[in-house]
Amino acid sequence: MSRFRRTALVAALAVTTAALSTAVALPAPASAALPTAAVALGDSFISGEGAGAYTPVVDVNGVAQGFPGWTAPNSNAYFCHRSANASLHRADLPGIQARFNLACSGGQPHDIATASAARAKGRQVAAQLDQLRTVARTHDIDLVLVGLGSNNSSFTFGDVAEKCANRFIADAWTGWWEFWAYLNGPVPQDPCSDADLATSAQFAAATAETVAAVRQLLATLDEVDADGQHRVVLQDYTNPLPVDLHPNFHSEDGRDDTRDKFRALGAERYAAGCPIHRASLLPGHHFSQGLGTLVKSTRDTLAAEFPGADLVYLNVQRAFDGARLCESAASPTGALATPIRLQDDPPNGVFVTSLSGKDKIAIQRIANTCATYFQTCQESWHPNAAGHQVLGRCLTGAAATAASAVSCVRAADGSVTVS
Repeated sequence: MSRFRRTALVAALAVTTAALSTAVALPAPASAALPTAAVALGDSFISGEGAGAYTPVVDVNGVAQGFPGWTAPNSNAYFCHRSANASLHRADLPGIQARFNLACSGGQPHDIATASAARAKGRQVAAQLDQLRTVARTHDIDLVLVGLGSNNSSFTFGDVAEKCANRFIADAWTGWWEFWAYLNGPVPQDPCSDADLATSAQFAAATAETVAAVRQLLATLDEVDADGQHRVVLQDYTNPLPVDLHPNFHSEDGRDDTRDKFRALGAERYAAGCPIHRASLLPGHHFSQGLGTLVKSTRDTLAAEFPGADLVYLNVQRAFDGARLCESAASPTGALATPIRLQDDPPNGVFVTSLSGKDKIAIQRIANTCATYFQTCQESWHPNAAGHQVLGRCLTGAAATAASAVSCVRAADGSVTVS
């Protein structure tokens, strides 16, 4: 057979095979769909701080860190306190096959795109977006829960809480003539004001940081999500304390918190979980409302920038109504938030539940333990396991809503509605 005929035959066979393939139209094998996932990003109100059952956390070097002991550095990845009881795990999310908690207690907008370990007092974990990319390699991300804004370069929730609680404790135990007892000089003893917690300029700066971080999140999701369809729920914050304390906590031994030195009342409020001036409570709620405005503004700004994005603002400021610390005489029993609890030095896991009978030097020592080993007190004034159960119901509603913003409200009977 001549070379020309062989070439012609091969060409004819190729044409016939191509025509047959077109006629039969056999489909290419379909790639298996990735399992669906819900992911949590952000700070302590999302990670599950206060809810217990903390799981090991992989650090920036790829090593899973379990509980390292109470005297370990607070930067240890474990102290991200990712809880198996966190709201992400308590929510009813039909169609979701896996859940990944990537949030970290103390998390800031900085930590979304940059390793937390790269900033002062940051934990030894990778950027949350890098962790998200790892999840996206094996899962189709359908839901993202974000809690961001309460910690930033201007203020942090922990600092705000510490400031108001310390002022109350100092006022309760130290007379105006006893400042000499404190090595660092006079200790502020006035109730917290709005300006003590966060100024309008600080809120503006925090909002800008949060918007920038969530913008990076949305851009990353557009790059890595398998099918490009995902809902992002931006949750704000609920105040662990009521607008006013139950009358049982207004005074003790005929002394209220407007006079100088009231140790019995200080011990009573600490035991109940609410060592704070009554006059500090309303500024605290203004602070919580400011955080809500921050989160809603972030959602609205980015909805305009990403018109195709599915963004939902979840307002949980009333999710603990009727069950906040010291809202009932039985507090902390029945409350949905953790009481302030400290450990003595050296820290050993045993919490001081009563300050009754302790003098100001003992109080200073206990307070210094918290300052030196912050992990010993970082659970204070956060949603507990029951609180995260409620927040999980809030997330369930936000995941199913057709609205761009919903409020989660607890009624007097304990029922929770999302509307």
